[in-house]
Amino acid sequence: MTRLRITAGGHTFIAETNPDAPITVAAFMKLLPYRQKLIHVRWSGEACWIPLGDWHLEHEGKPVGFENHTSHPSVGDVLFYPGGYSETEFLIAYGSCCFASKLGQLAGNHFMTVVEGKENLRALGVKTLWEGAQDVLVEAIED
Repeated sequence: MTRLRITAGGHTFIAETNPDAPITVAAFMKLLPYRQKLIHVRWSGEACWIPLGDWHLEHEGKPVGFENHTSHPSVGDVLFYPGGYSETEFLIAYGSCCFASKLGQLAGNHFMTVVEGKENLRALGVKTLWEGAQDVLVEAIED
């Protein structure tokens, strides 16, 4: 497992990659440092997401598909949805969540989990809900 630092909305979190999603993890690691905007979800409940339209995360020249996908992430779980029924996206759960879109329930690859700072995820979610998009930075932690 690789440890990553996530900085968003004035909070810092430490996450670990999930060994059950090796292709998603390998592809995401090539994007680091990853900078984007985090917004509140529309249909999924207590989560924030990074909408990516028709962009594709690639591994060895091919779009990343489904690996260990779930519709019910736990607090601190970070999912990658490769697109299809809805747009490509990253999602991070801060509370009760059932991953969905206007077309219905979705499932995403659980590729990372927040392991430190989890107690601040709700504050980030509420800030994103009421104050709008937050800058997010994901970077590898150097040993």
